[in-house]
Amino acid sequence: MAEWTVGQLMFYAVRCDWKHSSMLKIVRRKRETLTYGPLLASSAFVWLLSLGCSAAVAAPESDVDTTPATHRAHQAGSRAAATHTTTHARTTQAPTPITSHAAPETLKVSVGRVHTHNAVQAVSREQMDHFVEGTSPNQILALTTPGASFQSDDAFGLDTVANTLYVRGFNQTQLGETLDGIPMGGQGFHNWNGLSVDQMEIQENVAGMTMSQGAGALDTPSAQTLGGALTYTTSDPKDKAGGRVGQTFGSYNAFRTFGRVDSGVLNSTGTKFYASFARTDQDKWKGYGDQQEMQANFKLVQPVGDRGKITAIFDYSDFQQYNYLGLTKGMWQREGRNADYLKPDYATALRYAQIGQGYPGVSALPGDPSVGDMENYAYDGTQTQRNYLSAITGEFQLFPNVTSKTVAYAHVSNGDYSGTNPFLTSPSTGVPMVMETGHPDVRRIGFTQNFTINVHKNVIQTGIWYENDTFNYPMRMYEDGLTSAHNSISGFKGSQATTWYSDSFNTNTFQFYLQDTYHIIEGMTVSAGFKSMLQTTHGGTSQDNSASVMPWLVQSVDPTSYTYSHPAAGSLTAANAFLPHFNFDYHFKDHHEVYFDIAENMRAYDYGQQTSSGTAWGALGNGTSVSAQQAFNAEKQTLRPERTWNYVVGYRYNSKLLSASADFYHTDYYNRLATVTTGPTNNQYGAMANVGRETMNGADVMAAIRPVRGLEISNSFSWNNAVYQGSLPDGTSLKGKHQVYYPKFMYKANLTYTWHRAMFNFNATYSSARQMTYMNDEQIPAYWTSNLNGSYNFGKVGFAQNIKTTFGITNLFNKNYIGGVYGAASVSGDNNDNLFVAAPREFFGSVSAQF
Repeated sequence: MAEWTVGQLMFYAVRCDWKHSSMLKIVRRKRETLTYGPLLASSAFVWLLSLGCSAAVAAPESDVDTTPATHRAHQAGSRAAATHTTTHARTTQAPTPITSHAAPETLKVSVGRVHTHNAVQAVSREQMDHFVEGTSPNQILALTTPGASFQSDDAFGLDTVANTLYVRGFNQTQLGETLDGIPMGGQGFHNWNGLSVDQMEIQENVAGMTMSQGAGALDTPSAQTLGGALTYTTSDPKDKAGGRVGQTFGSYNAFRTFGRVDSGVLNSTGTKFYASFARTDQDKWKGYGDQQEMQANFKLVQPVGDRGKITAIFDYSDFQQYNYLGLTKGMWQREGRNADYLKPDYATALRYAQIGQGYPGVSALPGDPSVGDMENYAYDGTQTQRNYLSAITGEFQLFPNVTSKTVAYAHVSNGDYSGTNPFLTSPSTGVPMVMETGHPDVRRIGFTQNFTINVHKNVIQTGIWYENDTFNYPMRMYEDGLTSAHNSISGFKGSQATTWYSDSFNTNTFQFYLQDTYHIIEGMTVSAGFKSMLQTTHGGTSQDNSASVMPWLVQSVDPTSYTYSHPAAGSLTAANAFLPHFNFDYHFKDHHEVYFDIAENMRAYDYGQQTSSGTAWGALGNGTSVSAQQAFNAEKQTLRPERTWNYVVGYRYNSKLLSASADFYHTDYYNRLATVTTGPTNNQYGAMANVGRETMNGADVMAAIRPVRGLEISNSFSWNNAVYQGSLPDGTSLKGKHQVYYPKFMYKANLTYTWHRAMFNFNATYSSARQMTYMNDEQIPAYWTSNLNGSYNFGKVGFAQNIKTTFGITNLFNKNYIGGVYGAASVSGDNNDNLFVAAPREFFGSVSAQF
């Protein structure tokens, strides 16, 4: 719908006028037959239209364990390294877990003047201000909206390894995400095709969010959407020159500084910009090290007459984080919540590694954990990541009834993901540990072009998206010394490294959409449209130096079993010419709204480093009778992309006293894909295979009452029954088993009271038990958690305005529970050290002022 504010063009929904134009394990969906003719014809039409219109405007603008088939990766050595390298040598072989991306759901986050409507839940800037400064937007989203679940291992929710976001069964890698219309790919750790919101934008610059809980948005540029889209919108520079500063202090030496300067309107054309900076630093609440983040955001807005505007942004972030150790459930129960990496106790790390490798004459000491738990410990695990994002957006009114929005963007990310591998030996020193480091490099460039056309009672929206993504991943090993380990944060010199293997991928993505919204009567609209998507990925192993790894192996280990790096290369295409979307929305009698949403979605193939399961290129073959390349060539003939049909029906009531809503949703999830061990008993090998369907039924209900001025009390309840329908290639039936890692029940309560300049907020969340194996024989226990926040605005003092103090307590009752999960689920048993304990109770205080 089109909205105008003070003569400025706001965002338009794009519709199609039918009257006039007729190191881990993952799941995927069924491929639809592609008809190339309509796709290419549609793209050509839109491209020509964009060229013509541009020329016409001369002036104004106004789940998963990454275990290779040949052995189990030692995930304890840096969650970073665990994803990047799952070829840690080990003398015992455990069952290979299957990889899965949690059953998807829809999520849309957009900011600005956000409001809840249709199958969309909004989170305003005002709501975000109820929480500790710097808290992840996704964490706030989950605390305030039904159907969303977010867990982590730090209070801010900034640890990308442990962060786990689900919405109605869909995880962060299965949702479309955009920032001001810029495609941001998946939001998971080790992102090869995008960037998480916490690394994109300083939290104070986010103007708001919306969560589309329906079947998705056609205009969201995304190749991984199975349910919906997350859209984040940033604030514009202010018209008046000024700025804002803030300082936060907290538990475990937490220290966060934020500053922003607004230029105000600089000239008669309306030029204005802001520049902001934030630095967050906090010691880990257990173990050694800290987690640091530096960010800088710049945004410039240049009006072009009264017909549109040009916006330019540049975002930078630098993350340096010592990771928390992933645990098995049993290890958490036996060793306690404080079990972590062993750094700086190098002697103990050496002893554990020697015992794990079976060194003669080395035995456990009194008080040592069991040998099984010892093997899950490691000395160190870290990650560093540097991100650069730039974009130019042009929004214009081309004609009285036609608007255009063009976004051109570029994104570069690189980093070092390191972890100690206690199942290899440093050749020169003989130390039974090695620092494994992956050095990922992501380079994306692309554009989107959207048009909105108002014709009588129709709003027609159409657009295209193109992106080229290059991903390189060399895996290198660095020796540990006799008395100290290699630095895990810096000092990665090529002369000191041995490159095990290197992967390179290049992906081209094209998407076209067309949609029409017809206004039947006042308050009633019906929308129908479709999108076409084509993604082709070329790549795989570009360098394999497995022979050079021999000196790094324990001498008692069979080299054939532990040096196979699964080299494979080739291309895969995911395509579908017609993915339909239908929506009906009716506002009546001032306060009531009913709606339904239906859509088909498809997710393109993932890719990543070759030893990690969960991708079509990863952890294939067995290194002897079936090579990774043979397995890839075979699966290429049968694999189809994952696909879903999503259905949502809902009702909403909104008045001054009460807001209430109820949604029911159903999802049919086709062609789930997972990395499995297949083949006859005497010739088993790793492969990606169809593990069947999944069906999901669920409901969200929410009510918020405002009995007196300034007081709001809200409660929500969510139910989700997601069950598998298929079986594994070995015949093991999964029918009737519940989806892993997503709770069946959630309850949330929020109380906010504002009195004059004071604000008080209390929120509580209950999450039921989460299945952690495909056979449902192990569960992550249920938990309650609560937060308390308060603030007081002193108003103007001297030259400073809105001097504000805030105080917050996270995990108010200090509950000990499992928060985030990283990696795939096992078929059965508690043999995945991929669980992260949530942070204990922490206290935060801050002071901020505007000028």
